[in-house]
Amino acid sequence: MGLFTKDIKTMDDLYLHVLQDLYYAENQIKKALPDMIEKATNRDLTAVFKAHLGETESQIGRLEQAFQLLGKEPKGTSCPAIDGIIKEANEVAGECDNKKVLDAALVAAAQAVEHYEITRYGTLISWSEELGRDAIAKLLNTSLNEEKAADKKLSSVGEKKVNLKAAG
Repeated sequence: MGLFTKDIKTMDDLYLHVLQDLYYAENQIKKALPDMIEKATNRDLTAVFKAHLGETESQIGRLEQAFQLLGKEPKGTSCPAIDGIIKEANEVAGECDNKKVLDAALVAAAQAVEHYEITRYGTLISWSEELGRDAIAKLLNTSLNEEKAADKKLSSVGEKKVNLKAAG
């Protein structure tokens, strides 16, 4: 099912599609984080990535609960946006010889991922509330708060440590 195709006829169809999109994205992020952990040289950045890997696993679990509440089998649908963000991050990381610049690139890539997730969670929470799916909205709100916190941690590490070293 592609976004804006004949397969999406109702709000329920659109809701399920975006939920599947986010499920796919979280699983791709779970696969990408170990590589980012390995590449990062700043200890604080590595710690943020390791903590977020655990959060990502919990977020996947919450999405699986959301599917269960809908009576649907958890399944992802291809998400070109997250694939593109991860591909770009890998390409930029591959071009950085300087480890300090690499850390700055990893912060930027991780924040692009966080911002994507924040928009998806926000949309699904709004739709959940409008569709009377309060239990799902509560699950997703927990994940949204984690994503916002991760973004703030990345900003802090970037602004206070990584970016200064990369620029110096």
